[in-house]
Amino acid sequence: MMKQKNHCITPKPITFELIEEILEEKRKLVLSEESILLINKSKQYLDQKLSESEDPIYGINTGFGALCDREISKSDLSKLQENLVVSHACNIGDEIPSNVVRIMLLLKAHALAKGNSAVQLITVQRIIDLFNEDILPEVFEQGSLGASGDLAPLAMLFLPLLGLGTVNYKGKKVSAQKVLKEKKWEPIRLEAKEGLALLNGTQFMSSHGVYTLLKSFKIVKYSDIIGALSLDCYDGLIEPFMAQVQEIRPHKGQIETARNFRHILDGSEIIGREKLHVQDPYSFRCIPQVHGAVKDAVDYIAGVVETEINSVTDNPTVFPDDDLIISGGNFHGEPLALTLDYLAIALAELASISERRTYRLISGERNLPEFLVANQGLNSGFMIPQYAAASIVSQNKQLCTPASVDSIPSSNEQEDHVSMGGNAATKALKVANNVLKVLAIELYNATQALEFRRPAKTSPYLEEFVKEYRTVVKFVEEDTLMYEGINDTVGFLDRGKFIQ
Repeated sequence: MMKQKNHCITPKPITFELIEEILEEKRKLVLSEESILLINKSKQYLDQKLSESEDPIYGINTGFGALCDREISKSDLSKLQENLVVSHACNIGDEIPSNVVRIMLLLKAHALAKGNSAVQLITVQRIIDLFNEDILPEVFEQGSLGASGDLAPLAMLFLPLLGLGTVNYKGKKVSAQKVLKEKKWEPIRLEAKEGLALLNGTQFMSSHGVYTLLKSFKIVKYSDIIGALSLDCYDGLIEPFMAQVQEIRPHKGQIETARNFRHILDGSEIIGREKLHVQDPYSFRCIPQVHGAVKDAVDYIAGVVETEINSVTDNPTVFPDDDLIISGGNFHGEPLALTLDYLAIALAELASISERRTYRLISGERNLPEFLVANQGLNSGFMIPQYAAASIVSQNKQLCTPASVDSIPSSNEQEDHVSMGGNAATKALKVANNVLKVLAIELYNATQALEFRRPAKTSPYLEEFVKEYRTVVKFVEEDTLMYEGINDTVGFLDRGKFIQ
């Protein structure tokens, strides 16, 4: 049996590809010697500072937020941190996906291991233990303002360190206290600053960003594959995808999209035959411009999120080599709030243009039967899946109202500008899931339309793609339960990995 590969946490940057590998291959996490030294060094530095000085240091020997002027005695420093976690655990709503929780644990361990947070080594190790043993704390959608970090969801994430809260373990919801007892783990006794180090940070927002971007990377590929199939089934033109058109407006994503379509459609009998029409509707003709702009947006957003997941975002931060403890604002989620709003808007455009292509396929144009069914009237065919796509596209428009333009002051006006990045993060994921559904509906329609072009064939690439799809979803001869076909198509796309 092959030995399971571990991921060694170091101060070096972590990537999307690596996170995906860790999740898919169920890798275990281990701390590098370098990170152990950095963690211990920052903790020893803080302990020394506290022993030598009576000066107030925010959140370490003072209260939090608007209570920052209240000094705390040394005997109460541990209780202060425990109270912080307990009092801030008011995260509510729907439970977030388990892989987002896994990413949160991974990213927090990665950030603490950089040595600017002054936490105990055992605290970081316990976070890693939760990840490795797949003990996933309950974390919910609502409660973060995305400003003083993701306080409420991170408090929920780390309640089990104290033996509190509920976890998902071996397919059941179990009290953290019971799991700790089973593992023979003692609850962590938090020391100075540790509660803040755990709760201040952007890991709820950034983990949603990573999870949604991993979906988005797949979605933009599917958009080209499915769009190319629809173009061919609609008897569309290849000329708008020619390299010369893109070279005179050389946006990177536009060039890439047109090149993808030429590659995907290479060898198609349908695309190569003589056409009676000279133009296609914008939903086909402008695919390079629309899909390309979305690709450029996703690339930009991925760059911002990758910077964030390799940053230290708790507060205050310690710099042992410079003999500094600084209370700053790295926990503020503005970079994520803006970009995750942008991600939702960009992805929504893929669904918007996809729904229009679906409509064209069922509209009875270019020798395709209305609603893609032979015996019309008796059968409604593919009439209603387009309704479903239209409904989802409309919902996306509502979800794309930016969260980042809003701010509600909190903590008695001490936190007087917040990012609302938590809401931006959860909305972006909802939009991504919606886009996959709309693309699935387009694929369901396009493969149906292809059968009405027979015996002509599309490209070898698409014929192979459709052959694989037909092992999951069959051609519709007469009216059937269309929701089953749509859900099976979503599952096909969600599971699949296709190379362009």
